[in-house]
Amino acid sequence: MRSDSSDDDFLLARASHLSAPTISPSTDREMDKSASKARPVPAGISIRNGPVGDRMDVDSTPNGAKRKSRSSVGQAVKYKEESDSDDGAPLAKRPRPNQKKAQPDSDDEPVARRNGTKLPPSYKETATLESSDDDQPLGTKLAQRKADIEKAAVKEAKALRADAKAKKATPKKAIKDESDDEPLAKPKKRQSNGVSSAKKTNGVKQEPESDSDAPIARKAKKAAPAPKKGKAAPASKAKAVKDESKDNSEGEEEEEYRWWDAPKKEDDSIKWNTLEHNGVLFPPPYEPLPKNVKLYYDGQAVNMHVDAEEVATFFGSMLHSTLNVENPVFQKNFFNDFKDILKKTGGAKDANGKAIDIKDFKKLDFTKIFEHYKALSDAKKARPAAEKKAEKAERDKVEAPYMFCKWDGRKEKVGNFRVEPPGLFRGRGEHPKTGTVKKRVMPEQVTINIGKGAKVPAPPAGHKWKAVQHDNKATWLAMWQENVNGNYKYVMLAANSTVKGQADFKKFEKARELKKHIDRIRADYTRELKSEVMADRQRATAMYLIDRFALRAGNEKDTENEAETVGCCSLKYEHVTLKEPNIVVFDFLGKDSIRFYNEFPVERQVFKNLKMFKKAPKEDGDDIFDRLTTSQLNKHLSSYMPGLTAKVFRTYNASWTMSHLLQKLKVDDRPMSEKIKLYNDCNREVAILCNHKRTVGTGHEAQMEKLGDRLKGLKYQKWRTRMMMLDVDPKLKKKKGAEFFELDPELDQAWIEKHQAFLVEELKTKIEKKFEKDNEKLAAEGKTAMPAKELKERLKAVGELEAKFKKENKTKKVEAEGKGPTVEKLTTAVDKLDERIKTLEIQCADREGNKDVALGTSKINYIDPRLTVVFSNKFKVPIEKFFSKTLRDKFTWAIQSVGDDDTWEF
Repeated sequence: MRSDSSDDDFLLARASHLSAPTISPSTDREMDKSASKARPVPAGISIRNGPVGDRMDVDSTPNGAKRKSRSSVGQAVKYKEESDSDDGAPLAKRPRPNQKKAQPDSDDEPVARRNGTKLPPSYKETATLESSDDDQPLGTKLAQRKADIEKAAVKEAKALRADAKAKKATPKKAIKDESDDEPLAKPKKRQSNGVSSAKKTNGVKQEPESDSDAPIARKAKKAAPAPKKGKAAPASKAKAVKDESKDNSEGEEEEEYRWWDAPKKEDDSIKWNTLEHNGVLFPPPYEPLPKNVKLYYDGQAVNMHVDAEEVATFFGSMLHSTLNVENPVFQKNFFNDFKDILKKTGGAKDANGKAIDIKDFKKLDFTKIFEHYKALSDAKKARPAAEKKAEKAERDKVEAPYMFCKWDGRKEKVGNFRVEPPGLFRGRGEHPKTGTVKKRVMPEQVTINIGKGAKVPAPPAGHKWKAVQHDNKATWLAMWQENVNGNYKYVMLAANSTVKGQADFKKFEKARELKKHIDRIRADYTRELKSEVMADRQRATAMYLIDRFALRAGNEKDTENEAETVGCCSLKYEHVTLKEPNIVVFDFLGKDSIRFYNEFPVERQVFKNLKMFKKAPKEDGDDIFDRLTTSQLNKHLSSYMPGLTAKVFRTYNASWTMSHLLQKLKVDDRPMSEKIKLYNDCNREVAILCNHKRTVGTGHEAQMEKLGDRLKGLKYQKWRTRMMMLDVDPKLKKKKGAEFFELDPELDQAWIEKHQAFLVEELKTKIEKKFEKDNEKLAAEGKTAMPAKELKERLKAVGELEAKFKKENKTKKVEAEGKGPTVEKLTTAVDKLDERIKTLEIQCADREGNKDVALGTSKINYIDPRLTVVFSNKFKVPIEKFFSKTLRDKFTWAIQSVGDDDTWEF
């Protein structure tokens, strides 16, 4: 990270055309001259019109112009959020101020393996909470909603500060029993929303977030205080969570450590006092190919050293992944590394030992290698269940010693204890090193971090560790450096561990703390939008965009080794197009190289500012915010509250919006599926407002088609059941009318015959699998297997079903099935089918609405999990419907701290 004193020099170095340091009144007036008389679009939401055609841009350069790389405009941009931390790394390995470092991973959006060019669904394509049939434009309605949410935020902030001010004027003794909302650093008994402070703040010290190290682990020496009366989680819920998260591998049951109820630790920098673990698990050694399986070059079988052969199998085994193996960059990087290792290991030879000069990638044929590995995979899948079960048991036995560690005497689950096997690097988005060989990690590269008095795990036979250290200010257990990007890989605790839970807790508490300051921050940056100082005006404009439209701030990058992606502070001239009177079009590659395309109506002053920041002589490749860095922005934000960075705004806006939407929901009697969809609608609205997009999956259409077939299948089953009612009582046709027994228009005869064939094949498969499983059971009991004629006897049911369908198609009648069929029984069956159809229709609509919106990103990383627990309590929906077992383990602190409370507020 650069020092503050070098920021000005850095800005000068990176900008080809630097903006003037101050803004004169005449320059301000000049920006108004081209303003249109057209009515401005309400600011605060995105417009989804697709790529713009005739925009009547105020820009002189079209947005579609070829972009310049960062390296073409002076020094590469290198700036880093102050929240980034390397505290978990050894001192010798922490990057120096001028040392390049790859952008750290974060928990923002899912990884995309290719550019996403699809836009998020329009609001009309997704279910919104307050849909209506009036003629009010959708953009106006959403702008009003967002404005209402922001007004509520201002009101809340003022109320919180008023409470804090009143608190200061109250004697300390009285404070202890008051219900208030003090700053998080001060412990108290209760807060205004009625939840004990231990469940909210736990005395957590405000400090910058860290992606490389997790926060504090609490000591287990002191017993956790008993929960306050009326607010403890019910025994059943607490026990359920505990039963899922505990480990029985050693047959012991430990008391759950409720760190959120534990007293504050005196020294936050000390992460642990004692630490014991068993190191890391290395991947198995490479197994050479059979002698009849070869790589071919120009039609000749190639013999080579086993190390080179292993690299060849990396490419050959993934021919099915056309997205990678057909990528020219992937091919080039692999081929270069492959030739290097061939050179080091003696080269390639033919069957007679004559050297083969491999110099053309296109002449390489990996088909035999691919077929070999595919056959192994198919055989592995086809193994009997008993064999698979035995293999899993053996694998679990090998992994068991590495799965848990002893952290301050507590048993904690380890997350990624397996060392990644060698292979080909794929990277995120358009990574320039995709296809590079990831070398096998050896014990001599691994540093172990462990307690001084603990037994150091033994390295594999014949090897030794690179180093052993006892750094109790770090939370990693082992570390090594990978060869592709030179990044350090760390073995950390699992997501459901105390350390990770506290990191999540701190993140959301910091976002809750922002509630008290949001109105002042917005008032300040709104005022500074008109500042005469260019740096201040750029900072205010960036803050507006980050707050209102959830743009990422943008981190420093090593452009030589990473895909060219940008955030707000690193936007270039070509990334922003302006349309009078107040539309800003953003088009750039964001995190994970996912295309960010959106049109935002903004405040007129913001539009004027961006127009000024793009003023000639600026051109493609020049920075929009050329007098602002991410570190400067975060330093300014920290003046409002400790540890505040641009990153916190995304968490705050997502959680605050979700909280506001949930408060408006009314509990009513509706089916479970509708309640779940109601939650997803809220989640979707947050994801859209926060621009959480994802690439539409390649299998989405196929999945929707499959769901459509399931839906049609239920409708066909419903029709058959109604026809059975008619078979039992022919008079029903007159009573209920002919329409009641008509076939759904979606179900034509061609589809029905295809579906019938599917049902026949499904029954056949089911019978065969049951027969195979019964024989496996008999074999396990030492009994004689059933003869083939038994299977033949069972398969008669398949022929009977096929004959039944043929008869139904011919006569258009369906004979009643089952024992003692009655109209009442069949009516009940129809009602149940109606419920299943309605549920599936809701699921289809939900999935279609979510196809390019990342609901999981918002739910897991940005929406406070306590809000989901509150919804679960309020609408009587099991938390399992929203959180998988893994997430329930991860958010144990949220589930248990809220308990059965349905009034907790963000």
